[in-house]
Amino acid sequence: MKRLFIALGLTTALLFGSCKENASSKVNTANVEVAAERDLQAKKLPVMKFDKSEHDFGTIAQGTPQETIFSFTNTGNAPLIITNATSSCGCTVPNPPKDPIAPGEKGELMVKFNGSGQNQVTKTITVLANTEKGQEILRIKAFVNPKGSGPSAALGPVN
Repeated sequence: MKRLFIALGLTTALLFGSCKENASSKVNTANVEVAAERDLQAKKLPVMKFDKSEHDFGTIAQGTPQETIFSFTNTGNAPLIITNATSSCGCTVPNPPKDPIAPGEKGELMVKFNGSGQNQVTKTITVLANTEKGQEILRIKAFVNPKGSGPSAALGPVN
């Protein structure tokens, strides 16, 4: 039993003794500089700041096409790239800019709505971009009067 403890002690001493070498002499300074630059670049992100996140078309007649523009600014410190923009329904078509938006620059995202549906209609637009959040959610809404409805329908929803 005594020999087992001695052997275990020697093995532990050898393991910990070999770790006492000068570890800093093994570090490649070029790799440290590359890693530091990579980490600095990773902190640079675009930020998409919209003037509005929702647009209300008000009361419209069914089938009347509508469009609006969502203006935004890249308030971050890297180029903003919109990779995709989709809507919750085929009746709404977003048209984002194709080119990157430089830091401090403005951009516009046009949204077309074909006026389908009836009564209160709300649609969402999901914008995917290279921001920290990764996506932005925009909304459009309208009160759609059915075709051939009388003047009372133009008053909007009744509670």
